[in-house]
Amino acid sequence: MKLPLLIAAASFAANGYAQVKMNDVNTPLHAMKPDYVTPYGAPHQDSVKAVLNRVYTYLNQVTPAEWINKHTKASVATNAIDTQTIFKPGDFRLTSYEWGVTYSGMLRAGETTGDARYTDYVQQRLRFLADGMPAFKRLYQQYPKQPNAMRSVIDPHALDDAGALCAAIAKLIAKGDQPNLRPLADNFIQYISSKEFRLPDGTLARNRPQPNTLWLDDLYMSIPALAQMGKLTGNGQYFDDAVAQIELFGKRMFVAEQKLFMHGWVEEMQVHPTFHWARANGWAIMAMAELLEVLPASHPGRNKVLQLFRIHAEGILAMQDGTGFWHQLLDRNDSYLETSATAIYAYCFARGITKGWLDKKAFAPATLLAWNAVSTKVNGKGQVEGTCVGTGMAFDAAFYYYRPVNVYAAHGYGPVLLAGAEVLELLKTNKFEINDSSLQLVD
Repeated sequence: MKLPLLIAAASFAANGYAQVKMNDVNTPLHAMKPDYVTPYGAPHQDSVKAVLNRVYTYLNQVTPAEWINKHTKASVATNAIDTQTIFKPGDFRLTSYEWGVTYSGMLRAGETTGDARYTDYVQQRLRFLADGMPAFKRLYQQYPKQPNAMRSVIDPHALDDAGALCAAIAKLIAKGDQPNLRPLADNFIQYISSKEFRLPDGTLARNRPQPNTLWLDDLYMSIPALAQMGKLTGNGQYFDDAVAQIELFGKRMFVAEQKLFMHGWVEEMQVHPTFHWARANGWAIMAMAELLEVLPASHPGRNKVLQLFRIHAEGILAMQDGTGFWHQLLDRNDSYLETSATAIYAYCFARGITKGWLDKKAFAPATLLAWNAVSTKVNGKGQVEGTCVGTGMAFDAAFYYYRPVNVYAAHGYGPVLLAGAEVLELLKTNKFEINDSSLQLVD
C-alpha cells in the first residue's frame, strides 16, 4: 500500500505542486536503499564467471610454461636442458606454494564452470614441470652447488616447497591419465612425512625465527597434501598424520575464547603473543576443509576435525567487517582490510555450506557479501588487489599492521579462484532473496 504513495508523491512534485514531506506516515523508510560500500545481495552467476575469467586470462598470459637460456633468452627444448636453462620469466613462479593453491583453484573453477581452460592451465604447467624434472634432477646430482631452476621440486627444504604443490598434483592425478606426475607427488609427500623437522610429539615445526616454532600456515602446507595422498593411495597413515596435526596445533594455538588461532607458537616460551593474522587463520580453516573433503566418515578423528572447523568458522564469521572484508589482524579493526584472507573465508564458508558442515542460513549471506567484496578487488586486467605480501611470524603488532600489499603477491590468486568457483556452486544449488531489505537464503 505504501509504494503507490511514493509514486503519487513523485508525480505531485513533477507537476509543479509543493513537495510532499516524506515521513514515516507516507514513506516506507525501512525500504530506503542504504549507501552500501560493497555491492549487496546475491551476485549473478555470470558476474562470478566474469571475474574468474579475468583472473584466468591474466594468469594465462603472465605465467609462461617455457624453458629459456638465461644468457641468450632463446627457447630451450626439454631434451636440450642444461646448466644455463631457466624458467622463462613471468609475473609469478610456477613452483611456489602460492601457485600450488592457484592450481587447486583452477581445477575447482574448471569443475564448477564446466570450462576446460582452467583444467588445461593446470595440466599444461604441471606436465611441463614433470617433463623437465628428469633432466634437472640429473643436473642437480652432477652439479649440486650450481643454481637449478627445479631445486625446490627435486630437493624440498621446507613445507612451503612441497605441500600445496603436492595437493594440487594429487588432485590432477585423481582425474586420470597423468602417469608422469606421480614421481613429483611421491617426492613431495616423502619430504612431508619423513624429512620435515618435527617436535618430539610429531608436530610439524620450523627452526625460524626461533628454535622449535610452530607457524599456523603450516597446516595448509602439509594437511591438504597428506589428505589428497591418503585418498590417492588408500594409505590411512596419511589421514592419521593429518588429523594428528590438527589436534597438535589446535591444543597449542587455538584460542577458545575468541574461536581463533594465534599465528605463531614457540616451544621454549612461556608467553605466546597472540596475533590473529587473517591469512594464517585462512590457511588453517582451509586445511580442515580440504581434510574433511576426503577423510573417511569412519575415521575416529573426523568428528573432532569437524567440530573445530565449525567453531573456527563461528569465530571468523563474528569478525567480518561491514564492508564484507576481514581485517589483517582479525580482532583489530584499525588494521587494514585484506583480500586473500577474505577470499579464503568465502571459499571455506561456501564449501562448508555445500557439504552440510555449516548452517547455510547463518553463513550464506556473509559468504556472498565476502565474495562481493573480493570481486571489487579484481581489476580490469584480472589482477588481485589488496593482498598482503609474504609474511613471517612476529611478536609485535606493527609487523602485521604495516605489511605491504601488492598485485604481485601471489597469495591472492588461488584463493580468489577457489572462492569464485565455490560461490558459483553455492548459487547454483541455493536460492536467495531480499526480504525486509536483507539477503536471505530461501529453502
